[in-house]
Amino acid sequence: MKLADVIVALETAYPPKTAEKWDAVGLVCGDPDEEVTKILVCVDPTRSTVDEAVEQHAQLLLAHHPLLLRGVNGVPADEPKGALVHKLIRNRAALYCAHTNADSALPGVSDALAQAIGLTVLSPLEAAEPGGDTGSGRIGELPEAEPLRVFAQRVADALPVTVQGVRAAGDPERLIKRVAVCGGAGDSFLATAAGAGVDAYVTADLRHHPASEHIESGGPALVDVAHWASEWPWCEQAAEILRAAFGGRVEVLVSTRRTDPWTVGATSSAAGGHA
Repeated sequence: MKLADVIVALETAYPPKTAEKWDAVGLVCGDPDEEVTKILVCVDPTRSTVDEAVEQHAQLLLAHHPLLLRGVNGVPADEPKGALVHKLIRNRAALYCAHTNADSALPGVSDALAQAIGLTVLSPLEAAEPGGDTGSGRIGELPEAEPLRVFAQRVADALPVTVQGVRAAGDPERLIKRVAVCGGAGDSFLATAAGAGVDAYVTADLRHHPASEHIESGGPALVDVAHWASEWPWCEQAAEILRAAFGGRVEVLVSTRRTDPWTVGATSSAAGGHA
């Protein structure tokens, strides 16, 4: 199997033309004519996951987040990102990134998040075109309604552990059944979620003021998770797509490395603030 064959399968599942204009997706380094027998899938192309790809003798590292999102004039080996490119090339490993094109695909990043939580997906949160099945985020339903405090624990149990953990905003006893999700940073869809008639919105990287204003205005409950954790379920989804495409002729592994950047959690012992 050639890298070019794998790229065809990836671009069928996650068409590059659906990526946002500002995004940087596709083949970062690697020879399309090289043979591929093992692929490692990860969220972040970092030193840890590149090391893992080399240790596993993978010829392709498939990452969700781009390595070179902002333009660069070079990739010298004595700079962090350049060092990763050089290590991959020296070990005859390619790097391919599927980012916002994987977000909007069907199935895509938010489908994987919804499935992990136990939702039945009904539609995109924001369709790419009217009435379409692709687009940003997903709206789904739980089999039965449950209180927000129980739903938040459901989300925490479904995702890998992080220092941030899972936090929720809203009445802990509010019943949750219809849910919007968006893998990655999703506060730009707060108004969309509020207008979608959902009971809760699950996403990452929510900020204080937008979240506070959203709850004060009567919007759906919020469940905020770590960015990396929200997108990690996509790794298995992408791996399954490749396994199905090649019928077992290529071994596809999901990275075991935790690339969430936060490493220490602390709880204040001082009483602060006022009711």
